[in-house]
Amino acid sequence: MKNFKAGKHFSQGYYKSFQPEPINRDWQVDDMQVLSLLSQADRYLGKLDMYSEYVNIDLYVRMHIAKEATQSSKIEGTRTNMEEAFLGKEDIAAEKRDDWEEVQNYISAMNDAIKQLHTLPFSSRLIRQTHKILLQGVRGMHKQPGEYRTSQNWIGGASINDAVFVPPVHTSIADLMSDIEKFAHDELNQLPDLLKVALIHYQFETIHPFLDGNGRVGRLMITLYLVDKGILKQPILYLSDYFERNRTLYYDNLMRARTHNDINQWLKFFLVGVIEISKIGIKTFDGILQLQKTLDAKIQTFGSRAAEARKIVNYLYEQPVIDAGRIEALTGKSKATNYKMLADFEKLEILREISGGQRNRLFIFNDYLALFR
Repeated sequence: MKNFKAGKHFSQGYYKSFQPEPINRDWQVDDMQVLSLLSQADRYLGKLDMYSEYVNIDLYVRMHIAKEATQSSKIEGTRTNMEEAFLGKEDIAAEKRDDWEEVQNYISAMNDAIKQLHTLPFSSRLIRQTHKILLQGVRGMHKQPGEYRTSQNWIGGASINDAVFVPPVHTSIADLMSDIEKFAHDELNQLPDLLKVALIHYQFETIHPFLDGNGRVGRLMITLYLVDKGILKQPILYLSDYFERNRTLYYDNLMRARTHNDINQWLKFFLVGVIEISKIGIKTFDGILQLQKTLDAKIQTFGSRAAEARKIVNYLYEQPVIDAGRIEALTGKSKATNYKMLADFEKLEILREISGGQRNRLFIFNDYLALFR
């Protein structure tokens, strides 16, 4: 992008903070590699979005959000995997419950934000509300959930004196976030939406407006923006998996924009991520359609119990961890019938037992989960 200036450092006594330039301005893109990647990203994102029309997307959105929650939280150091995200708190080892709760908050924050988009546009208000849910009752609960910080924070280093990066002073946050909001909704600005959201994510992480949870909120904002603008009908693109696998490059490219005024490298990295994750999403949905065909054939083998078997399978698409109690609630049949159903599901390799015990056994929809790993 022509004439990109990230901002300037200002002395705050014993440290220097970084004051970013506003982004709500006209931009010109002159890098042909960026434009080529943009064309590819638009194409693959369009293909991914088509699946919203061909499959019952509501059943699978929860899986996408669970994957995003575990991957985005993993960048911040949590250790919850996808299977655990669908377990109850009582089924999680005590030493992993804090991590599990953070992932549950992320799922709740994303679900609430998507629901709010029906009445509330992509905005500072939506971002603060999402942050409030994200930090509710977990390790960041004392760090002003839902409120912009009123003190200085920093990234990297044991103290502000040896920090890798010091974001802007808290008194400028309201204006900088207002600038992001205006930029997001400026319909006269001709910058393509994928470049817009890449720039918004960069700017948000540079501002670091909260005392905690900036990374998770910033990554979540990408999907919210794409849904708000109608680029995606449903929230089925999440970049945290790509950022987590390329964590060093992710941080380096954000920092390089600040230190070298090189936003192009960040845009290329971002667009490659959109292409890569869209391709993975397309492959996942193809896998789901294939799995549905395979399961339809297996369900026929249940004969007179096929209707109950289908109820269970439909439930598993949304909640891929199940126990005998849940099967009983779904079918309304006797315990003996349900245990026979479970045994048949295991025999047909639809379910796999994961708890290893004789009581309170848990089963996972293994082939389905494998599509999202």
